Parts: sequence; C-alpha cells; structure tokens
Amino acid sequence: MAERLVQTVYFEKPGPVNSDRALEIAEKRAREAGIKTILVATTEGDTGLKAAKKFKGMQVIAVTHNTGFSQPNVQQLSPGNREAMEKSGAKVLTGIHAFGGVNRGLRMKLQTYQPDEIIAFTLRTFGQGLKVCVEISVMAADAGLVRTGEPCVAIAGTGRGADTAVVLSPAHAQSFLDLRIHEILCKPYG
Repeated sequence: MAERLVQTVYFEKPGPVNSDRALEIAEKRAREAGIKTILVATTEGDTGLKAAKKFKGMQVIAVTHNTGFSQPNVQQLSPGNREAMEKSGAKVLTGIHAFGGVNRGLRMKLQTYQPDEIIAFTLRTFGQGLKVCVEISVMAADAGLVRTGEPCVAIAGTGRGADTAVVLSPAHAQSFLDLRIHEILCKPYG
C-alpha cells in the first residue's frame, strides 16, 4: 500500500465545545476517502441530529445509550430528536453497550471486572471518545447496520458532544479482535 498522510487534530480540551469542528473534520475525511457510513454517539440526540444534517447523502447511524443507562426505565434520547434524526434519514440504534451490559452488572454487584470492561479501560487511555467510537461500531455491526471489515467514520465524545473521530473497520462482538482503527482524525490532547 502506498504511504498515506492523514492529519490528526488534537483539541486542547475535551467536550462539546469541539462538536462542530469534529463533525467538520469527519465530514471532510469521509468525502475525501469516499466513505459513506457515519456512526455517531448521541445521548439526548443533539449531536446525532447535527450529524444527520451535516452528512446528507450518507448513511448516518446515531447510537444512543441503552434504556436504563442513567436510571431504571429512562431513555435519555429525546423523542423529538429521534423523530428529527429519522426524518433527516438517519437510523437510530438503541441497544446494550458493547463494553457494558451483563458484565457491568456483575462488576457493580460483585465488585469484579470482566474482560469487556478491561478492554474499555484500555481504550480510554487514548480518550473516552475513542473508546466510544469502537463501542458504537461493534454495536452497529451486531445490529446489522454496518458491514464488518468495511471502513466507516465513527464520531463520539467525552461526556456530551463530539471531540473524537476515527476511520475504522467494525467487527462483531464475537470477533472483536478483527476490528481495525485505520485513522485517528481528531481527539482531545490529554
């Protein structure tokens, strides 16, 4: 393969202050590389809606927190944002977190860590957003919304908003070690 030069932008601080710039960086790279699938993490739906509008003509998949993430029986995605994203052509995925779920329940109850949470902690050494980018790509692959082994752009953040974007090829949870991060487009420095 020929040498490729891709710029990585490092934000001074993490968080939603970087959302517009992170989406801009991700859009530019997706169009340059001919990538048509965009994954975006969204909690209440604001970032997902911004992405749905920005990436017109591409397949946008907005991945939400599972119901009960913040408190029992509560879905944090606002119904209005869900409807607006879907009207913009985005698909909305709500499912169990790839690095959470039953194993997180065991940790919370039995005070013991499982391999999925060890993987999550390891990925967080690169930043919370990078961990989430990997996680939502596994969730989307397991839901059949993206094809494994085909590059897509994944966008996530630290807490709310977007501050991280990567080009990766997703894998299913059962073949997680086949996932490949090809390019880190932007992330917080620290």
